[in-house]
Amino acid sequence: MSIQRTSFYVLLALVTIAFIWLLIPYYAAVFWAVILAIIFFPVNMRLAHLLGGRRGIAALLTVLMCIGLVIVPALIILISLIQEGTSLYQRISSNEIDLNDYLVRIQNALPGFVDNWLNSLKLGGFAELRANISSGAVQASRSVAGSLLSFGQNTLQFFVSFGIMLYLLFFLFRDGADLGRTIRDAIPLNDDYTRQFRDKFSAVVRATVKGNIIIAMIQGTIGGVAFWALGVEAALLWGVTMAFTSMLPAIGAALVWVPAAIWLVLTGAWLKASILVLIGVFVIGLIDNLLRPPLVGQGTRLPDYVVLISTVGGISLFGINGFVIGPLIAALFIAAWSLFAEQQSAEIAKSKDIE
Repeated sequence: MSIQRTSFYVLLALVTIAFIWLLIPYYAAVFWAVILAIIFFPVNMRLAHLLGGRRGIAALLTVLMCIGLVIVPALIILISLIQEGTSLYQRISSNEIDLNDYLVRIQNALPGFVDNWLNSLKLGGFAELRANISSGAVQASRSVAGSLLSFGQNTLQFFVSFGIMLYLLFFLFRDGADLGRTIRDAIPLNDDYTRQFRDKFSAVVRATVKGNIIIAMIQGTIGGVAFWALGVEAALLWGVTMAFTSMLPAIGAALVWVPAAIWLVLTGAWLKASILVLIGVFVIGLIDNLLRPPLVGQGTRLPDYVVLISTVGGISLFGINGFVIGPLIAALFIAAWSLFAEQQSAEIAKSKDIE
């Protein structure tokens, strides 16, 4: 390889890294613009066809559709979540919600051997455990309220990111087809590999967003309404939490409603606990089995253990965006190694034929 060509590749790598570094402060805006563009691109193409090829008008209408169907509902939920999180912390701090009273009622409902068992584990008995739980709950509520409040106060950064996302989304709709061809031609892979990666990327994005997030929203909504109807405090906050945990395979939304049902049992609300268990098992639990196959499809599904590990890892690295980024990286990883395995198998078969 000539020095000039090597120098060009080094320069290409450096400017690419610099450009990515430039986008890091607004990576979430760019990421969600790409995700929404992939999800709504078929709608945009349909509108462009109906409008006689006027891609600019079609792109504008599709952006407005994204705002009405996705962004406005998300903002309403976010604002309500900020208000409820702040209110919950204030009520706990002012003792309007007496956690100690609830814990005393739980202690009275437990059999006596539990306290002996806790002492044998050197946990200091239920009284000490109760103080730790109460302190931890106050700290957790303070942390949640502080995070939500700081997010709400940082309005300038939010609106800048929001504007970048909408601006980029418009051009992705308008020029997405041309941009896709340019990227495909620039990737140093053969057409078959490029096509498989493109198809896998689009399929996983649609499956993750259209399938997992829609199912999560439905489960979270049902769980939140159930909590509200049963008189559980901060029903919206728990509903949103249930929506996020429902994306985790195996455990899912049960990570929220099962402890809530146990809490109701220990506080003597047997009827409410029974209703919550019935809703959790026969409504929330069945939604995943009923809706996931038609929305996600079996061909794009990742193994449950891969989804769990990649989701948790994505959250730890990217925050809330990790719910999508983690499984997406895992899917592309599996796709790349599958292509490599197919290539190796083909080369082995070819060498055997030559022999």
